[in-house]
Amino acid sequence: MKRLGAALAVAAVALAAAACGNGGDGGGGGGDAASGEPVKLRFLSLAWQKESIEANKQIVADWNTANPKIQVEYVQGSWDNVNDQLVTSFEAGDPPDVIHDDSPALSSFASRGFLLDLTGKVPAELKSDIPQAAWDTVTFSDGKSGQGVYGVPFLQESQVLIANKKLLDGAGVRVPTPDSPWTWDEFADVSKKLTAKGAYGVAWPMKSPVNKVLNLALNFGGTFFDTQNGKTTVKVGPQEREVLQRIHDQLYTDKSADPSALGMGTADPLPGFFAGKYAIVPAGVYLRQQVAEQAPSGFDWVTLPPLRGQTSQQGAVSQTLSVAADSKHPDEALKFIAYFLNGPNQAKLAKGDWLLPTSTSAAKDPALTTEENGWDVATASAKDLVVAPFLKVNGFDEWKSKVATPAMQEYFADKISLDELAKRLVEEGNKVLERYSR
Repeated sequence: MKRLGAALAVAAVALAAAACGNGGDGGGGGGDAASGEPVKLRFLSLAWQKESIEANKQIVADWNTANPKIQVEYVQGSWDNVNDQLVTSFEAGDPPDVIHDDSPALSSFASRGFLLDLTGKVPAELKSDIPQAAWDTVTFSDGKSGQGVYGVPFLQESQVLIANKKLLDGAGVRVPTPDSPWTWDEFADVSKKLTAKGAYGVAWPMKSPVNKVLNLALNFGGTFFDTQNGKTTVKVGPQEREVLQRIHDQLYTDKSADPSALGMGTADPLPGFFAGKYAIVPAGVYLRQQVAEQAPSGFDWVTLPPLRGQTSQQGAVSQTLSVAADSKHPDEALKFIAYFLNGPNQAKLAKGDWLLPTSTSAAKDPALTTEENGWDVATASAKDLVVAPFLKVNGFDEWKSKVATPAMQEYFADKISLDELAKRLVEEGNKVLERYSR
């Protein structure tokens, strides 16, 4: 990695210089307040939806108007290659001052000293507006003997159910509410009632099954990982098997879920959903945007709250803003972050991305509590989000890609048993994790 960083350093510096634009001096921002020059910060944003990009740019413009001595340049990045680009810029010593990323990426960057520890530095008003469960998603080992806070969490996602309201009413089933959600047993019964010739009660898109299964497993207390004396191992016991078994039963015992949907991505079932082939699609809250934009005229759909097992808890990761350790202006960067992520601005960002704000004040915004497009149900689901256990596991990405994804896909395709799945997840998974604990 050191050689890779060195080889790409020239490209990184060139890219940074281009990003700085009108005479910026690079090196994590420029300017000198003492000489009368404004402090210049670079803000790498990964906003990608039209509404979200507009919201990001408007907040930056408002800041620049109100703060002539601290000017922020908006730099557009992409989720597709951001971490590779960041490694290059970190190694070259010229990262953006303010960095948009997600919490799983922070652990590695923090342990390598690339990010500023924000412990004790976040303004009190912002710190208290965000629940501790969200702060837990950005708290990682500093690579030595302690822990630090390496980002400010601001957007999260929950898993909800998107349903055809006409079919629910026609079957006479109870429409759940945030205060009285469906249990997994009730969901199974409803899915059977909604299954008829040529139509299924539910479509489970499982092209990428791991995060969905691990997050939902918390409904039954399933964590999939156990850490003792600093060593993490994989575990697949009764609690972890619950969601796996229940989805499998819908596919092959109840036959209320369509096996042909298994290879689909999250949005792929929507044409079938609009055509009445599927009554319910479990999905992240962001899918509501595509439903709202693509549904045929007159199509009546509803957002239903997360399912309840022993609890309705789900694992969560966060989108985050961090400060580069090499920034020449960390105090100014934090002032900008505190403004960018205040309650009103978080509400704008959440609405633009169709996600959930971590800010408790933003969650009360009328735009996020309206019944239109299921915002009231989506926003209420944030109360059940807790830190995803896998977020703290070194080697999780490799376990996910090389072991868990193919094994779960085979299990849901009914090619291996649950016992065989558990054996592979544990035995092959522990071999992967062992390399990361040395």
